[in-house]
Amino acid sequence: MNKINFIDLFLWTFRRNEKDVIKLYDSLSNLMRAATGGNMLNFGYWEEGTTIPLDAQKKMCEIFAQKAQLNSNQNIVDVGSGLGEPAFLWYSKYKPVNLTCININFKQLKFSNDKSIKNDLNNKLNFLNSTATSLPFKNGSVERVVALESAQHFKPLKFFISESFRILKKDGIMALAIPVMLENSKSPLMKLGTLSMTWSSEHYSIDFVKSLIEQTRFENLNLQKIGSNVYEPLANYYFENRDSIKQRISEHYPSYVEKILFKSLLKMKQASEKKIIDYIFVTCQKLE
Repeated sequence: MNKINFIDLFLWTFRRNEKDVIKLYDSLSNLMRAATGGNMLNFGYWEEGTTIPLDAQKKMCEIFAQKAQLNSNQNIVDVGSGLGEPAFLWYSKYKPVNLTCININFKQLKFSNDKSIKNDLNNKLNFLNSTATSLPFKNGSVERVVALESAQHFKPLKFFISESFRILKKDGIMALAIPVMLENSKSPLMKLGTLSMTWSSEHYSIDFVKSLIEQTRFENLNLQKIGSNVYEPLANYYFENRDSIKQRISEHYPSYVEKILFKSLLKMKQASEKKIIDYIFVTCQKLE
């Protein structure tokens, strides 16, 4: 049974430094895995006809890869790589020259590396334990930097963006898939209510993300809002299947954890419907 340390809960909710993010995912990764039945840690992209989270999560990875223009001639850096499932999917489809997963969470990296060895990919995928704000690559050495539902944890975000610019080659692309607020708010509690407590990441606004990218001299900025394909259908799926999901979660967590998750998803759906939060694909290019 996974117990939640309430001191850790307080710190990853309010302080949110890198150690807190590690503890957050160590504590709650199994919650998402129990709810979805897989090892992906994103909310998913839900289309008409999507019926299960794993299909939505794979679709999120596929569309994101298309936005990032991944192909076989690239050195790709996946920052905040989670349990490595998106990287395995991208490597299988695109066969890039090199794909490096960056993660501050050593346990997640070990899980990913063990799977790569088991699947005979140990020499084709790299796994580095590093911070997103100081990337261990030479200037102008990679073609793509991608962050799929992880950049909301990077702090300060401007350091990650400037590091991405530094290591990208000319014409290289940085791509993000990131939850955002639609307006700058000094008091997110007023806007988000309960979600301000359970959304345990930075509450970056869409304008803030855009301004940092523009300040870093990236060009060809493209931004697409996809919140209606993320939050509301995910919440609806959970509500419709709550009994079976609750049973799976109860095998790993005390009952109060599922109750908090339910309330958080309800608030997330409401915040999306009221246009308080959104979810965006961002791509930009280094042209100098």
